[in-house]
Amino acid sequence: MIPIVLFLMMGAVGVSFSPLGRAVGRRLAGGKDPDTQSEVEELRAEVAELRRELDDMHARLGELDDVQNRLDFAERLLAQVKARGIGAGDT
Repeated sequence: MIPIVLFLMMGAVGVSFSPLGRAVGRRLAGGKDPDTQSEVEELRAEVAELRRELDDMHARLGELDDVQNRLDFAERLLAQVKARGIGAGDT
């Protein structure tokens, strides 16, 4: 039993000095990894850019809806003119 406990303790000490062990230790202590911070900032900038693009797309969809409404109105007017039998040369 003692050799097993000794072997496990040596493994735990070895892992604690590895990059994984240091990262876990920093996380438990409340510190932040500098690489993670830069990645988080990059992701935040990317999300902000995507939000701007999404807002731009929403604005363009609003413009497209306005154009579609105008086209529908023009089509209705043309249909009324054709239904009445009024042509361009008729007076």
